[in-house]
Amino acid sequence: MKQLLILFCLFISLLTNAQTQFITKGRIEFEKKMNQFKPFEENESDNEWMKEMMKSMPRILTDVYELRFNETKSIYKLAKENTDNKYMWGTKPSETDHVVNDLDGKTVSAQREIFENTYLIKDSLRNLEWKITSETRDIAGFECKKAVTKICDSVVVVAFYTDQISVSAGPESFGGLPGMILGLAIPRLYTTWFATKLELIEPTPAQLAPVQKGKKVNWNQLYVELKKGMKDWGKEGHRRIWTASL
Repeated sequence: MKQLLILFCLFISLLTNAQTQFITKGRIEFEKKMNQFKPFEENESDNEWMKEMMKSMPRILTDVYELRFNETKSIYKLAKENTDNKYMWGTKPSETDHVVNDLDGKTVSAQREIFENTYLIKDSLRNLEWKITSETRDIAGFECKKAVTKICDSVVVVAFYTDQISVSAGPESFGGLPGMILGLAIPRLYTTWFATKLELIEPTPAQLAPVQKGKKVNWNQLYVELKKGMKDWGKEGHRRIWTASL
């Protein structure tokens, strides 16, 4: 009886230790979904040519992205383009875009293809004011807490993060929460990112240090340049700037 009690206590101890272990390295697949019709429905509702073109294209675009990470770095990029997609102007993803977050150095390095220009954004990690709520959601088998912030002064960003993955990172350049962001939604861009699986694969140094190029700017310089170039674009210009600011 005493031996059974010892074995039971040992089992409980092992189970508790397993539950308190945190994941610090791996590869996460994200499914990015975007409603590409919404902006045109708002601005071009009476454009018959646009309506005809939309009949041959999918309303929802779905592409697969990946986030590789360890305790000190993360890299986010396109993993697999959906060959069934038909992209409207300005919605096709770029295979050369990479976002590298240096968590130790507290810096971000992001390559962005914006029309005919290539930018290399180098800046400090985002300092976002997140408001953590009591709402939770299960994503890819992890219990995630909801948090809300804003970018570009007024664009609401909703995130779901898990503290079971103790790396403060996420899709695009988002992070700054006490855990990994597994779900993201930006209603004004009609876009969501949700993790579909986690692989416990340690990234190589080469995977975390891609070759990047482009005109070097920080976030503010990019914002000023795009705002100047798209000053007559109306709502579409704002959306382009918000997308570039992710």
